Amino acid sequence: MVIPLHIAIIMDGNGRWAKARGLNRSMGHQAGVETVKRITEACSRMGVNYLTLYTFSTENWNRPADEVAALMSLVLTAMEEELFMQNNVKLRIIGDLTRVPENVREAILSLQERTQVNTGMTMVIALSYSSRWEITDTVQRLAQKVKAGELAPEAITEDCISNHLATNFMPDPDLLIRTGGECRLSNYLLWQCAYTEFYFCDTFWPDFNAEDLQLAIDYYNRKERRFGKTSEQVTAQN
Repeated sequence: MVIPLHIAIIMDGNGRWAKARGLNRSMGHQAGVETVKRITEACSRMGVNYLTLYTFSTENWNRPADEVAALMSLVLTAMEEELFMQNNVKLRIIGDLTRVPENVREAILSLQERTQVNTGMTMVIALSYSSRWEITDTVQRLAQKVKAGELAPEAITEDCISNHLATNFMPDPDLLIRTGGECRLSNYLLWQCAYTEFYFCDTFWPDFNAEDLQLAIDYYNRKERRFGKTSEQVTAQN
């Protein structure tokens, strides 16, 4: 069995999980935090190198203020140093952190720094992130370099763009999992997912477990990743 080097997840269905149980939406998000811990530990054991979690999108700022405040508070409680240290996991944050409350921003950046000594899996938290924000930010920075004479327009290649994205420290996802029954990317890693395998399931995120993760990886192993080549070319290459 081949373990994907990089798994990206859209953790969907927290609110609907809570609603189905007659609970406040915030209870669903709290239950989702426990799933994050379970899946982080499972991925670490399996040998996944990168786990990227869509935690809070730029569009999520448009949610009711009380829900946004609850989500920001949950980010703080979810970032338990013990989880990272016990599993030798390194933390990285991507997103527009200028919009994140100062206390949350300082806490997660401090934890990110403390976990850099770890040598195992890297957990990437996409916080206040959207792919269109990331690409727009990248284009603006490249345009500034061109304007300053530091970069020639013809030097802006695919690799150049990738190297200026927020995700430039890791490979593109091999497998993207979305829970909750929806089949869309929702402005998540659009550039990076050009050749990613997609796995959609109906399970709400709070109910997602190691067995569900294994089903996704089994699905990934049944796929032939051709990257534009023919099956014959892939077979000959292997």
